[in-house]
Amino acid sequence: MLKALLFDVDGTLADTERDGHRVAFNAAFRAFGLDWDWDAGLYGKLLAVTGGKERMRYYVDSFRPDYVKPADFDDLVVELHKTKTGHYTRMLAAGGIPLRPGVTRLIDEARQAGLSLAIATTTTPDNVTALLRHSLAPDSPDWFAVIAAGDIVPAKKPAPDIYRWALDKMGLNAAECLAFEDSHNGLRSALGAGLRTLVTVNDYTRGDDFSGAVAVLSDLGEPGAPYRRLDREEAGVVDLARLNDWFQD
Repeated sequence: MLKALLFDVDGTLADTERDGHRVAFNAAFRAFGLDWDWDAGLYGKLLAVTGGKERMRYYVDSFRPDYVKPADFDDLVVELHKTKTGHYTRMLAAGGIPLRPGVTRLIDEARQAGLSLAIATTTTPDNVTALLRHSLAPDSPDWFAVIAAGDIVPAKKPAPDIYRWALDKMGLNAAECLAFEDSHNGLRSALGAGLRTLVTVNDYTRGDDFSGAVAVLSDLGEPGAPYRRLDREEAGVVDLARLNDWFQD
């Protein structure tokens, strides 16, 4: 029996990457007097690495051989990330990042049916709660039995650790839960924890390999605006009845 839904955040609950996190990173770089600038194309390449601090280190190592790291580079990365998070949460407070189609509807249905909800993400807890409060409902962080986020486990996606941690805290087996992801790394993480996984793609991840997903969709769909299934010919709206059908396949 399906007992819980576990959601990734960035790209899954909301299209936060291109016009949210990327913009906030660039604002932080300017605040520190750095000449780093991540355009939309470059940011797509940087998304191969999960975690904001890890992404900055990857950028310097792979794209900026001219940059001389200062002795306190690790501390600089931490401060940059804090500043970036501040910019990002202020963007959320201004209502600039709506949830993806079908997300609010499905969460409401799951709550009414008594299913448990959880978050499993590499983004920081502050980013998660800000998105939920400003884009879902002010008290919505309390709707989730577990919010597994940020550095709560040392190994980030595609490692399965964040999902295993969430399952342990919920006291549930992977066989009782369904995960929602948007990327190849996220899918690998969820599958590695033994979770059946539904994928909703975005512009950055549309071309990823999603082998092993129970379904690959454009989004969760809304009445009058159905999802498009990308791994076979199908359209519709993701509700609990449809989830249970996929869950039991």
